[in-house]
Amino acid sequence: MDVFEAVKTRKSVRAYDSKPVPTETLTRILETAQLAPSASNIQPWHFVIVTDKEKREKLARGRFAGFLAESPVVIVGCGDQKASPKWCVVDVSIALEHIVLAATSEGLGTCWVGSFNEGEVKEMLKIPENYRVVALLALGYPHEKLDLTRKLARLLRSRKELEQITSYEEFGKPVAV
Repeated sequence: MDVFEAVKTRKSVRAYDSKPVPTETLTRILETAQLAPSASNIQPWHFVIVTDKEKREKLARGRFAGFLAESPVVIVGCGDQKASPKWCVVDVSIALEHIVLAATSEGLGTCWVGSFNEGEVKEMLKIPENYRVVALLALGYPHEKLDLTRKLARLLRSRKELEQITSYEEFGKPVAV
């Protein structure tokens, strides 16, 4: 699958099969984060790979994070604030999106999660003080189930037209597409 196809087919998956992700596949996906760009090439990221069921259940306590308990892998994206105080969040976010697209190309689903208690996550996973938890990423094989809520949300909130999200040379000046 090429990158454009991965971008077009990627979706937030909130239901996962229990099938484990093969180590080789996970390694290949994580290598894409290693290749992500970062400010001054500092690479201020660190990813904690969580497969332990009890830990995943604790991570799933966030208000909108319940499905993390069933995803076979949770990737905790952390940024070193000491190494890159201004850009670590942006850099980790770029690397996480590399993971999302690589996972999509491997037939896996992901969902970016921002609903967590950073202090609890840092304590549970022994994340050093100078690191900030940027996001949690569910990863696994999608469980296809009828999700009427998601289908209704997509109908009500379709993607904006390109003309609504772009300008040419200055904000508000239409782009000739």
